[in-house]
Amino acid sequence: MFDQILNDMPAGLAAAAGEHDPLRHFALHKAREFSVLSDNKVFRNRLPTAIRGNLLDKCPPRGRAQHHERRGRDDMSTTAARENIGFIGLGLMGHGIAKNIVDKGYPLTFLGRKNRKPAEDLLGRGAREAATSKEVAAASDIVFVCVTGSREVEAIIRGPGGLKEGLKQGSVVVDCSTSDPVSTVALAAELKALGVDYIDAPLSRTPKEAWEGTLDAMVGAPDAVFARLKPVIETWAGRIVHIGDTGDGHRMKLLNNFVSLGYAAIYSEALALAQKVGISPSRFDSVIRNGRMDCGFYQTFMRWTLEGDRDAHKFTIANAFKDLTYLESMAGAAGIANPLGNATKNSFATAHAAGPAEQYVPMLATHIGKLNGVDLMPSKDGVKQKI
Repeated sequence: MFDQILNDMPAGLAAAAGEHDPLRHFALHKAREFSVLSDNKVFRNRLPTAIRGNLLDKCPPRGRAQHHERRGRDDMSTTAARENIGFIGLGLMGHGIAKNIVDKGYPLTFLGRKNRKPAEDLLGRGAREAATSKEVAAASDIVFVCVTGSREVEAIIRGPGGLKEGLKQGSVVVDCSTSDPVSTVALAAELKALGVDYIDAPLSRTPKEAWEGTLDAMVGAPDAVFARLKPVIETWAGRIVHIGDTGDGHRMKLLNNFVSLGYAAIYSEALALAQKVGISPSRFDSVIRNGRMDCGFYQTFMRWTLEGDRDAHKFTIANAFKDLTYLESMAGAAGIANPLGNATKNSFATAHAAGPAEQYVPMLATHIGKLNGVDLMPSKDGVKQKI
């Protein structure tokens, strides 16, 4: 981005004299547009002398607090100039994450997919497309992977033309998927032998927050690697929790999903029972909403049953079932009984088997209702919906 601005400046710009010279005005406008001005030393020090002096005259130091604020921005700019970012997995969450990384100043190389809309959007923002995971790795210092689960991550790393063939010593791979911690730890050991750090940073919230850059991230990483990655993760996450070492992020994500999906199973069964005894979903909701049992997850979950909004909570039943099988495996390895986890998994297993594949978690209520002989299929604008 900085190179583009500098290349736009004619060679004779340094000698431009008047305050209102159009070339000088253009350069200052571009600098302001990219929020660099005198606060960005990386950019400022490469400007022609006349322009650099002009910027300093217009933006002198203004006190200790602003000095610290400038220093923070300098640190981010230095990091942005140093780290090249790769991204694989432009799905519901990944597209928003990648968008925020490139919009906030990091050079980005991504792997395209059959759905061209995310790729075209990122290209328009200045990102670069690669043809293989190997190419992404070769162009990057830090590679983010945001796909369905461990099977897909392992293929991206180990498969033909995969990351492992292009990763450089000192680079980092960040798995933002909800993955099996056993696989995560194995991949970390495998890449460590190549001088590559592997960390887990699974996500919470929805594609809306991904686009806005306000996701939650649960990070499993050694302290030094976490410190290196934090400025990049801050481009797309509003809340970052450093859980522990590699693998702990994925362990915590499975626990988080156990709680949320457990709620989904309880809501679904409660709605079916309510309907069976003559209490409609809207009457049920009038008691729970704004009471002690209300929460953000409940509100997005209920928008399908109450309003027929199929996109209110865009997390698939297939992914929920997958995550609960990972939870079952983790509980088994830890030697702990997990009867509620298994009951939740079985609720989603039934809905997953019934299909179709691309249905979202709130639609579990419709399936549980059908199993119990009650109709929880919502209407929207007077039209009965389908799944």
